[in-house]
Amino acid sequence: MHKIAIIGLGYVGLPLAVAFGKKFDVIGFDLNERRINNLKSKKDTNNEFNKLELKKTSIKYTNRPSDLHDCNIYIVTVPTPVTKKNLPDLNPITKATLCISKYLKKKDIVIYESTVFPGVTEEYCAPLLERKSKLKFNVDFFCGYSPERINPGDKLHTLEKIIKIVSASNDWSLRIIKNIYGKIIKNKIYIAKNIRTAEAAKIIENTQRDLNISLINECAILFNKMNIGIFDVLKAASTKWNFLNFYPGLVGGHCIGVDPYYLTYKAKQIGIKPKVILAGRKVNNYMPTHVAKILLKNLKKKTKKKNFKIIIFGATFKENISDIRNSKILEVGKILKKKGHNIHFIDYNIQELKDHILVKKLKKNTYDGILLGVPHKRYLKMQISKLRKIAKKNHVIFDITNKYGMKKEILSL
Repeated sequence: MHKIAIIGLGYVGLPLAVAFGKKFDVIGFDLNERRINNLKSKKDTNNEFNKLELKKTSIKYTNRPSDLHDCNIYIVTVPTPVTKKNLPDLNPITKATLCISKYLKKKDIVIYESTVFPGVTEEYCAPLLERKSKLKFNVDFFCGYSPERINPGDKLHTLEKIIKIVSASNDWSLRIIKNIYGKIIKNKIYIAKNIRTAEAAKIIENTQRDLNISLINECAILFNKMNIGIFDVLKAASTKWNFLNFYPGLVGGHCIGVDPYYLTYKAKQIGIKPKVILAGRKVNNYMPTHVAKILLKNLKKKTKKKNFKIIIFGATFKENISDIRNSKILEVGKILKKKGHNIHFIDYNIQELKDHILVKKLKKNTYDGILLGVPHKRYLKMQISKLRKIAKKNHVIFDITNKYGMKKEILSL
């Protein structure tokens, strides 16, 4: 019987632990002691699972590496961020690999789900495991790669319902990997040709999305100059049967805004100078500045003032989650704050914010500008009359995502 260790209990690791915990003996490992203590109390601060759902599993949560000693399947789900210079930061995956290597035994399998450029599993992680464990890769132990497809806050495309890609370093380990994932995936298990193919499939998924959104964002910037509404354009264009209906907006988080840098890093390593991959990054990284400019331009026009009090609805990098990592709406707030404006955030999904004022209650007749940044479900129910009450007489309401269904007098991209 397999004993599975999930290394990293974030948005990817916890759903895996919960799913596998219904079928296997599972160790949920994370270095964050606070996270472990919360999970032991059946509390998920990411709000992906409630107490009842966590009670249905028999996961052993721990931050002690020694608890991994008798596992035979290790699944790594740690973050793969970039440095300040936008270079791949492999420190989390390195630490996880070194941790596993201390307890690696013959016939053990190490599966990576973290997003990496092609080659990391076999050319970087496997040699680390060999060096520290004194075991031989593909003789004594084996590796696999199964790209994560977790979409935080999405209750439709959950782990059990997606098509799951699996790959392995040999046929024997592939059969085992396919079998264990088959126990929790109700949809199809897709076998990639090899590990490098699976790694490439993951990184191109997010790179493609980044480029598609950047095209629409650039069009939004262009059409704004021409006084044409991008959402009106998209509504008309989407009547064509093969039009891909992407929307403009702020592209943050730890996947779409990061993965293109991993791909270009590998390209440069092998002597290829990418011409397209990072083009989308430049546009998408500019969008917070574009949003701030539109808001300030309209506030100055409407109020005839120079300094404004602005409230921003939503602080997370996307809707219906509590994750603020690489949140571009926070960047908008930072830009506005640097220009001397008084910026407040309101977001019921989080408890605190560094460097920004997080308000809990809305006061009447307070704000010059209202920026509807993140379309959390709770905010989608708001009435325009409620927003008018917290605004001053001359005010601007800016709906970035155009999802609030407000009237025409509401500003949008």
